Amino acid sequence: RDISSETELCFPQLNTSCVKPKRPLSDTVLIYMILSFISLLTVALNLLVIISISHFKQLHTPTNSLILSLAVSDFFVGFLLFFQSMFIDGCWYIGDLMCVLYCCIDYITISSSVGNMILISTDRYVAICDPLHYSIRVTQKRVQVCVCLCWIWSLFYCIVFLKDNLKQPGQYNSCVGECVIIFNKSERVADVILIFILPITVIVVLYMRVFVVAVSQARAMRSHITTVTVQGSRKVTAKKSELKAARTLGVVVGVFIICFCPYYCVSLADQETLFNASSAAFVLCLFYFNSCLNPLIYASFYPWFRKCTKVIVTLQILKSGSSDTNIL
Repeated sequence: RDISSETELCFPQLNTSCVKPKRPLSDTVLIYMILSFISLLTVALNLLVIISISHFKQLHTPTNSLILSLAVSDFFVGFLLFFQSMFIDGCWYIGDLMCVLYCCIDYITISSSVGNMILISTDRYVAICDPLHYSIRVTQKRVQVCVCLCWIWSLFYCIVFLKDNLKQPGQYNSCVGECVIIFNKSERVADVILIFILPITVIVVLYMRVFVVAVSQARAMRSHITTVTVQGSRKVTAKKSELKAARTLGVVVGVFIICFCPYYCVSLADQETLFNASSAAFVLCLFYFNSCLNPLIYASFYPWFRKCTKVIVTLQILKSGSSDTNIL
């Protein structure tokens, strides 16, 4: 039997076209369905977070501004998964320039997610460890400036790392229909240090400090719960809400570390030997699935998110004055 007759090209009309890898149709359909489901769910859930925090005035707080920024980056990750589905049959159909732009947006969203995690951890650190000065140090304007700087840094990071690819898109492609971005060993190491090791170290150190202080505050509240005045009870309630926010965002950070660890550990190693089809799919799915999990965590821990979702889904948000709705 002639093997060449069974070969399927990405672009049959071109002799320089890449060859489609052979994969059972059932596997292709299953992977496509899973990716499409994760993508749609990620986009929909993060869009709910973005609309909720942007629309309802009660949610215009410094902490929620950071959650909003994280939701924006997660939304773009979900959107990029639509393009990731193109790789299922091993072909890239929309050109070399779109390949570089796709990778650039991917880098921007990932690095901004990491930056947002650092800002969230810092916010909780100040709120729990220095509550008396929190409202002075962490203002809405300062948070907005920090968020803008985070996204500017992400754009700068993308331009620096992809400058050669941006100058000449498709220079590493061996055939038409590939989307290849190559980094040397030193660039991969720098990427892992800047986007994973250093941020994770900062985040873990801050949250260890937050955890120690939160435990001591919880004990103090339990021991003095019977001797509080009305003003004191308000302070206790405020402290409880801060502790709950710290716990919720701590879960977000923990999930983030679990999802990002395998990807960056593998990127430091030899990809040729460690990446077979199944392990690559698992690592990448786990990496991208983090963006879908964040709003699910908010839904589990934050009653305001569930209330906002109900108002949005039932279209009550279209009523005049809906932005003043009491959802806390």
